[in-house]
Amino acid sequence: MPLLAELAGDESSGESSRTFVFEDEGHTLGNVLKSIICKYSDVNFCGYTVPHPAENKMHFRIQAARNVRAIDVLRRGLEDLERVCDHTIETFEAAINVHQENQS
Repeated sequence: MPLLAELAGDESSGESSRTFVFEDEGHTLGNVLKSIICKYSDVNFCGYTVPHPAENKMHFRIQAARNVRAIDVLRRGLEDLERVCDHTIETFEAAINVHQENQS
């Protein structure tokens, strides 16, 4: 898992709004994670930026409903992404097995 930090300056907005910094990550993780989290009904805004191409980091912003912690939304999004990846791998491996059986 990449190194994760919180961007300073979010303390006044409460725990429902946070910007997280992922080290050694970029558009690949940012785009798919944003796509998953934006579908949650308790999320008001979700977006990411890669501040500069020379820096290998991504800023990921979540603004959730007042009674929802942004860190919990991030955790749920990462868990859902893991399930999507697991399903993709299982489907791919099953298709390879079917193809190999048909080649025999």
